[in-house]
Amino acid sequence: MPSTVLIADDHDDNRELMQILLAAAGYDVHEARNGSECLVLAREHLPDLIVMDLSMPGLDGWGVLRELKADQLTLKIPCMAVTAHADLDRAEALKTGFNAYVSKPFSSEDLLETVASLIATPSK
Repeated sequence: MPSTVLIADDHDDNRELMQILLAAAGYDVHEARNGSECLVLAREHLPDLIVMDLSMPGLDGWGVLRELKADQLTLKIPCMAVTAHADLDRAEALKTGFNAYVSKPFSSEDLLETVASLIATPSK
């Protein structure tokens, strides 16, 4: 059974690119267009990894992470921040509880290597 990855990004192009890369690598991929949808899908599918943008309108990636970590059901799902804010948020994201951080634009190799390493690390 393939590992499941949930992508949360408000930009269609970003979601589509990540979906194509991850599906081609053999992952079962679900997509959320915003933070609220991400929480619903995370609780519904209990993915092996959540890849999310930090700056989404409404409930942003920071808020999603807080909600996920406060819920016993989703507490142990690893979360990866993917954002265009470069290194400005890297230290804060890792300190706050994200398991990894990838800057946009990212290389497909960086994204896939980071996803593979997080899924290979048992956390559930």
